[in-house]
Amino acid sequence: MAIGVFDSGVGGLTVHRELTRRFPERDFIYLADQASAPYGGRGGEEIVELTRAGCERLFQAGASVVVLACNTASAIALRRLQQTWIPSVRERLGRPVNVLGIIVPTIEAATGLPWTYEAEAVPEGDKVAAIDITGVFCTAATAMSRVYEIEIDKRRHDLAVFAEPCPGLAGLIELGTPAEELRVVVADHVDALRRKIGRHPDKAVLGCTHYEIVAELFAAALPAGTELIHQPTAVADALERYFAAHPEYALGDAGRRDFITTGQPGPQSALVAQFWGEPLTFEQA
Repeated sequence: MAIGVFDSGVGGLTVHRELTRRFPERDFIYLADQASAPYGGRGGEEIVELTRAGCERLFQAGASVVVLACNTASAIALRRLQQTWIPSVRERLGRPVNVLGIIVPTIEAATGLPWTYEAEAVPEGDKVAAIDITGVFCTAATAMSRVYEIEIDKRRHDLAVFAEPCPGLAGLIELGTPAEELRVVVADHVDALRRKIGRHPDKAVLGCTHYEIVAELFAAALPAGTELIHQPTAVADALERYFAAHPEYALGDAGRRDFITTGQPGPQSALVAQFWGEPLTFEQA
């Protein structure tokens, strides 16, 4: 048994790395659906089906809990899978299994409030005293879902959220595009968000796990001191709480690390190796 981590490509490695630091004794299986990457420009039903197929592979490989280390899959597919698919998987496999996402922990980190909290409605005519602005850099599909705007507004009326879709950026990172080229693309999106808002945001969410690989480029393009919400840390914090409350999941205890892909097996890009700290090879799923 193991913890499964799923992404369309290499972006989920950012979450995987933090999870293995928090749970070093647990077994992990990482699945990259590189044959279908990136997900950000695909339609909703296709994203749901691709995510379901990836989770099925991981459950068959022995995962008890699958973390969707992909904002697009979490925004579009997670709730559907939890409500309509996971109950039948538990019955078929005869063991506890679940699929968890990364947007809930990120919103908790961005608001400083638990997911269960909902703010009271502001009376008509009243004004919120102060507004801080949170920028969300994300894929087109995540931006269209408006999940960050909707869920943050439910909890914090003093936070305004502006999304900046970055079509193609995840694909460039997946291909291992040189840092200097990525620097230009990131700077363009940071400036586009500034022009949309009228100023830079007070804090920023890297709402695609691929973007965490080049987090330093976002930090350099934003004004010094702008707070970045790091999804890997937020997800690891949430998973610690989840496992403490749900001891029924078998997670393995041999410290095993498997990396598999639906795409071309072999060494990953130099950009990934630089982030990972050493060369990383994926096996065929």
